[in-house]
Amino acid sequence: MESVKQSAIKLIEQLPDESSLEDIMEKLLFLQKVEEGLEDIRRGRVISHDEVKKRLARWLK
Repeated sequence: MESVKQSAIKLIEQLPDESSLEDIMEKLLFLQKVEEGLEDIRRGRVISHDEVKKRLARWLK
């Protein structure tokens, strides 16, 4: 399994040379959020699609 540092370096190396610091930070934040989502799935911290639809229906009233 890749370390976080290795994943970040790999991601940065794949970006074009003209990428700005903002571009790099945006990609790293996206990678972090994906990893957090995968960890939530592994820990069973998920809700069904139907439950999401019910919650959104209440919020959008």
